[in-house]
Amino acid sequence: MPNVAHFFEGVEKLLEICFDESSSPNGDLRNITRGEWENLLCHVKCEIISYIKNDSIDAFLLSESSMFVSKRRWILKTCGTTTPLKCLEQLLQLAKLEGYHVISDIFYSRKNFTRPEIQMSPHEGFFEEVTYLDTIFPEGRSYCLGSINLECWYLYTFSKPELKALPHLIVEEKSTDADPDQTIEILMQDLDKDIMSAFTKSKFTTGREVTAYSGIDKILPEMHIDDFLFDPCGYSMNGIRENGEYMTIHITPEEKFSYVSFESNVALNNYTKLISQVIKTFKPGKFIVTIFANKSSLAYETMKELEIEYSTLSNWRRTDMQCCNFPSYNLLFAQYSRALEKVL
Repeated sequence: MPNVAHFFEGVEKLLEICFDESSSPNGDLRNITRGEWENLLCHVKCEIISYIKNDSIDAFLLSESSMFVSKRRWILKTCGTTTPLKCLEQLLQLAKLEGYHVISDIFYSRKNFTRPEIQMSPHEGFFEEVTYLDTIFPEGRSYCLGSINLECWYLYTFSKPELKALPHLIVEEKSTDADPDQTIEILMQDLDKDIMSAFTKSKFTTGREVTAYSGIDKILPEMHIDDFLFDPCGYSMNGIRENGEYMTIHITPEEKFSYVSFESNVALNNYTKLISQVIKTFKPGKFIVTIFANKSSLAYETMKELEIEYSTLSNWRRTDMQCCNFPSYNLLFAQYSRALEKVL
């Protein structure tokens, strides 16, 4: 077991909130000032390191992972012993100032912690997190995918109930379908130690150097990248495109508790090539893939297809797979580990 003094929890807590546009057509979360964001992040116990933006999305690189802000969507991803749920009430107050009084979707998710005993309230356990969220979202629902006693992934979600249209209103209802929306997350552990050695100050001095050396800049080309190499080790990056697509990667390279996360909302009708590229870049011993897609997304009907295709790769063994259907989204959860070589 790692020495507590030299342990860092790479597993991240991911909180995403999307506000209903009809409640405030002119609202825009990007109007919230940097000072207000800094004040909010004090409750999370992290700070802003750097910042990039375009016409669609603002991307903040944090001392513990990332924050993304678009017109009506807010995403916060933090690692270590951060407390993201503690900023929820302040976030909702800031959103109200922009006219957003109705939430269309909320997602809170994380993999099981490596060292849960070092977390701070309200993150000392998933039951505690759910209890806290239920005080704000009484109609929320909680789930656990995977094996509770081994590797699992927790999810708390709430979606605004869909309006039940009468038959003669079906055409009108269909014309108001949500924009295509999807998110893929790849959570990797037991990383290749030679690859991880690059993400240290002993080998490189800047994030830009290791981004190019590792091939991260080739995973999703044309992303405008903001990267940072921590001292003595550790790495974070955000990438954004003008169409609002983003990617983010966070790396804890220490051999005994190595961890890499990849996340993107890039729109693809098959994620096999992207997953393979990410896995080839970091060479984990095991990984989890989750994909959310709404009914308007290219990925909505192809997630099972992806899973079948990827599980046929000879050097990987699928250890778990589950699919869930929510009011507006489908979810695929799949877990893989290196297949044992055949003994001759």
